[in-house]
Amino acid sequence: MKFKFSFHPRLLDSLRDYDASLFFRDLSAGLTVGIVALPLAMAFAIASGVKPEAGIFTAIIAGFLVSAFGGSRVQIGGPAGAFIVIIYGIVETYGIANLLIATIFAGMMLCAMGLFRLGSLIRYIPVPIVIGFTNGIAALIALSQMKDFFGLSIDKMPADFFAQIQILATNTDTFNPVSLIIAVLSLILIFVWPLIWKKKVDQAAYQTEPKSNRLSNIMRVIPGTILVLILATLAVTLFDLKVDTIGSKFGGIPQELPSFQLPQFTWELVKQLFPPALTIALLGAIESLLCARVADNITGDRHDPNQELMAQGLANIVTPFFGGIPATGTIARTVTNIRAGAASPIAGILHALTLLIIVLIAAPLANNIPLAALAAILLYVAYNMGEWHEFARLKHFSMNYRILMLATFLLTVIVDLTVAVQVGLVLACVFFIYRISSLTRIELIPSDSLNVPLPRGVMAYSIFGSLFFGAVGKLEGLITPQTMPEKALILELHQLINMDATGLDALETIHKALQQQGSQLILCGPNQQPLDLMRRSGFLNRLGLQNCLKSLPDAVTRSEVLAS
Repeated sequence: MKFKFSFHPRLLDSLRDYDASLFFRDLSAGLTVGIVALPLAMAFAIASGVKPEAGIFTAIIAGFLVSAFGGSRVQIGGPAGAFIVIIYGIVETYGIANLLIATIFAGMMLCAMGLFRLGSLIRYIPVPIVIGFTNGIAALIALSQMKDFFGLSIDKMPADFFAQIQILATNTDTFNPVSLIIAVLSLILIFVWPLIWKKKVDQAAYQTEPKSNRLSNIMRVIPGTILVLILATLAVTLFDLKVDTIGSKFGGIPQELPSFQLPQFTWELVKQLFPPALTIALLGAIESLLCARVADNITGDRHDPNQELMAQGLANIVTPFFGGIPATGTIARTVTNIRAGAASPIAGILHALTLLIIVLIAAPLANNIPLAALAAILLYVAYNMGEWHEFARLKHFSMNYRILMLATFLLTVIVDLTVAVQVGLVLACVFFIYRISSLTRIELIPSDSLNVPLPRGVMAYSIFGSLFFGAVGKLEGLITPQTMPEKALILELHQLINMDATGLDALETIHKALQQQGSQLILCGPNQQPLDLMRRSGFLNRLGLQNCLKSLPDAVTRSEVLAS
């Protein structure tokens, strides 16, 4: 395969026929997504163990770069819920400074994956593994928010699952009822708000009052997360509620642009941070390309996976120099962008500029945002992120599917995502090998099924399926002292779809064993792939071209010559 470098952002294609009407669509979508992204960016950062501004700066810088250089027309990049558990664990083990270095390394890996056109390979990760680790991450996000949801007096949550359970259980007596009330009401409002205004819009469709219809449409556009943020902040400000806020916990959000910082690199550090960097890169690639596929299904468009990986890599290389955290494609914001009418990547760029303007103008207003409200938002994110219905559907799938999904889920929750994906992929490979090998059959061809009976001392078999390392054991029974033919062994191969080097070695073994007993191996009807492999390896020359024939009747005729 010839390597060809290609760097062609979708933005270039979108600008060819760009006009004012498309700009206003993008402007509306960009403003909407920018507002939606604000609470999520802060919540993701806090849950990841870093300051809220790190999430906002990531949404601004990564959001701009992903839209400007990405391979999708409508994808929105930024901090994602899937990274929370990973980032928190890295911060706990290596510290924030090393998280930034690991993110830069991950960005380089993503760029390399896109450069070498590996984007399509991400799709080969089995669905039960993706569902398993997605649900596992969602469960861990929900667990990590129990501290702020109940207002527990815990300085810092550990990264380990069982340690989290223990510290939550030992601090249940410190819960803050005000925090719990704020969190519960916020969660209820987030769930109920879109349902209320969807119903009102449906009712207004049958009425003749245009004002009522317009009001319903406007209220429907306002995200429940923003409404919760505003109301909870007002409640804390007006009633001086004693709960943890962004101001009391983190000192607020700086009303300025992030400054450039150069991390310190050493070779020892590079080796130490390779595993977490690889985890970030793989998760970022999977999340971004899954998100792009979701966007394609909605819009009917088609993204460039390699260009998208290069854009994600660029975003993760640049963002840490300004205090940002790992970024990827975000499904919730991308879908919001599409539904808000986005026409091009300009909408994603405007979403980043909207966040920048909010930071420069309204940062002080974030001081009184209660962490309980952000915890409610993240519980809502975790609920939507997990595909919980898949657990109920497990009974409809095979045992292999169930084991794969449940093992990935449990390992993600109890151990970590890296181990879960590694074990999941190994199990998937083992199950695949077993399934394919079970489809491979070697069947005796009876003499009465042939137009001409087989000569004495000749046996014939048909091989169905794939002759690879997982199935070669089925050939061993053909060359035992009891079953070895005296004159010739015919193997009919026209239903053998492929063969690997181990399968070829098995044929070599049969050929040599037959030669030692004064018998010969005859092959007939091989397909192109097995034939090419036998020709390249020199096996055909060792076998003899006279013993590799096109059809079974020709092979029977050849065996008659050998038997005479």
